Amino acid sequence: MQALPPPPPAIEAPPIEAAAVAAPAPDRSEATTGELRVAAALTDAQVHVDSGFTGASIVLYGAVFNPTPDPVDVVVVVRGPDAPVRLVKKTRNMGVWLNSRPVLFEGAPGFYMTASTRPLSDIADFGQLRRLGVGVDHLRIDAPEEAGTVTRYGVRDVVVSRLGDDYLDWRRAVIRLKEAAALYDTDPDGVEFVDRGLFRAEVKLPTVAPTGKYYAEVWLFQDGEPRSVSNLTLTVEKVGIERDIYEFAHRRPWLYGLLCVVLAALTGYGASRIFSRRD
Repeated sequence: MQALPPPPPAIEAPPIEAAAVAAPAPDRSEATTGELRVAAALTDAQVHVDSGFTGASIVLYGAVFNPTPDPVDVVVVVRGPDAPVRLVKKTRNMGVWLNSRPVLFEGAPGFYMTASTRPLSDIADFGQLRRLGVGVDHLRIDAPEEAGTVTRYGVRDVVVSRLGDDYLDWRRAVIRLKEAAALYDTDPDGVEFVDRGLFRAEVKLPTVAPTGKYYAEVWLFQDGEPRSVSNLTLTVEKVGIERDIYEFAHRRPWLYGLLCVVLAALTGYGASRIFSRRD
């Protein structure tokens, strides 16, 4: 019986260096630990408005990357599409209350809210908030275009609004009306840290929220200075038959108005026929 050939010599694997075994897996978030910044997102980027719309609540969430030991503050600002606001003031003339000449503000946002980790006055100073336009008190609302020229401090042809010193009173009236309709809101405790570096805030849209594109700014403050900002967009749009009627009214306003008049006339005629039969 023929003998089998001897087995091949065993091949020893090269020794694995200890450094290679101890090397940890690369951390994808390692590059962000050296940068102070904020990142945010919305649970819903679109809100659909129909006949049964009763408002919406959207959660804005995000994370703060803070490699420093100093604390930070987060401020959320959500601004809706601008819309003109027409105001009149009751004035008494010879014992009779009359409406004053209407004032039209062109640049007032239809929706505006701020939410922060603490009151804005504790986060940054007046000048910083005014420069950024953060907060209802620092909201930029365009004055009426009608203006006049006066001479002040020796300078001729200084352009001033026709409202003059009453501009602030009219501006407060715009904000007061918007707040009464739940379209303007300020929540000094609206941003909540749910975990280390993770925060959330709630954006509440009322039933009368205007349609269009909304812009959200998430500011990160440290030592009274803005360090980072994250920008988001939110779309509120009509759907269903409401959207069709809205688009038709804006694309063909004359035909829409004519149809409304015809429909009102037919409704009145039908109601008169019904009541006449009962008599």
